[in-house]
Amino acid sequence: MAFWEYGILFISVLAGGALAFPFRKGSQPALRLLLSFSGAYLLGITMVHLMPGAFSTGSSKPGLWIMCGFFVQLILEQLSRGVEHGHVHVHEKGRSSFAIQVMIGLSLHAFLEGLPLSHYGTFHESLHGHQHGHHHLLFGIVLHKLPAAFALVSLFLLSHIRKGWAVACLILFSAMSPLGAFSASFVTLSQDAIANLLGFVIGSFLHIATTILFEADDNHQHHVSWAKLGAIVLGVGLALASNMF
Repeated sequence: MAFWEYGILFISVLAGGALAFPFRKGSQPALRLLLSFSGAYLLGITMVHLMPGAFSTGSSKPGLWIMCGFFVQLILEQLSRGVEHGHVHVHEKGRSSFAIQVMIGLSLHAFLEGLPLSHYGTFHESLHGHQHGHHHLLFGIVLHKLPAAFALVSLFLLSHIRKGWAVACLILFSAMSPLGAFSASFVTLSQDAIANLLGFVIGSFLHIATTILFEADDNHQHHVSWAKLGAIVLGVGLALASNMF
């Protein structure tokens, strides 16, 4: 990974969390639109880019790793309580221990997602003969980590955790995916191993994306607003358009 890739992965998540300090009140409609967009984009890049790459080696093992990633994400949500989907649970307000529990779950998830990043460029090159346009995984992580960081900091503030501690936790959370990518860069992996690791992240992405989209209906009346439908179409469209570059 290039230095700027580490930088954008860290700074974008940091910026998303920082927005919670001045804009946490009245920001839910905009956050829901961003979540709908990011969920649709995640689903699009997973189907169009990541999944074909994972199965390109001819092995069936990535399918098992996709299932593993899906269910590990399900387990991690027992800690995070869906904050990676932008949720802040009102009935848990004021509980600093709950906020720390969420922080641990999100940090583990972010670290695991970062692991294949340092090898994805070379993996993409081996499939297509060039590294151009291999940033789908990076952008997918950034787009769903940004609202997660916003929701995490909002939860810290609602839990009456001191602002200094909230900032420190945000910095730590922002560093977890870059740390995962940096740690994996010291390990030599075969193409099959990279495909399996990518499958693990695909499983996580599928869980997150489908959960976001299933919950796009806030009133649970099988109706999505035109604004959210537009955000979803834009997210899928961007994922499909990126296949042209």
